[in-house]
Amino acid sequence: PADRKLYALRDVTGTVEAIPLIASSIMSKKIAEGTGALVLDVKVGSGAFMKSVDDARELARTMVELGGAHGVKTVALLTDMSTPLGLTVGNAVEVTESVEVLAGGGPADVVELTLALAREMLDAAGLPDADPAAALRDGRAMDAWRAMIRAQGGDPDAPMATANEVEVVRAQADGFVYSIDAYAIGVAAWRLGAGRARKEDPVSAAAGVVLHKRPGDPVRVGDPLYELRADQASRIPAARAEAERAVRLAPTAPAASSLVIERIG
Repeated sequence: PADRKLYALRDVTGTVEAIPLIASSIMSKKIAEGTGALVLDVKVGSGAFMKSVDDARELARTMVELGGAHGVKTVALLTDMSTPLGLTVGNAVEVTESVEVLAGGGPADVVELTLALAREMLDAAGLPDADPAAALRDGRAMDAWRAMIRAQGGDPDAPMATANEVEVVRAQADGFVYSIDAYAIGVAAWRLGAGRARKEDPVSAAAGVVLHKRPGDPVRVGDPLYELRADQASRIPAARAEAERAVRLAPTAPAASSLVIERIG
């Protein structure tokens, strides 16, 4: 409740982006929970709150120092969010993708980051020899997730929401996917109904963007690039305009880049 009031004040005073206030807001809640160890995933890039590595590094160091000062072993990973993580942006579509990872599948970048964060957490908890990759392979991760859902009165087999309208956008030229701007794809998902413009707006569980290609993938004319999902067809044109600006094709593939940029702590 106090944090909600402080954020409302920060909104009208233009201090939402103040790093000391972001860090204190996040860490006060974690420390109040009685956490003994904490691993932070600090995003950086166009789709993140922190657009530059320097700002993300400052935020991460501030939170790591706050945790250490209060007896919480804290580590932060700076991770790239200039490109969407995984192949989905939305609500039900992201949940479905997450469950695929728990089942031992899913996009390689989501698996990579999941394992990097899990290994940091296991090390911080004094279990450096535990293998989270094995838990994904042998079904233990899925079993644990299903047990957590049932313990909260949920149904792990409940169907995900599906969109009434789906439009597949295809490549207009041969080449390679050179880049996919995470912010623009996020705006497209919002246009489709996956987020709110005002706090009282409804959110569509089914709306979102599903990518068929990632940066570096070769494409031919007519190949599907992505699909737009919405409950109302009227939402698709504005979302498509955003998504078209997000996806850039080029004659050559981009240089490979690292998902985990830096470790702090």
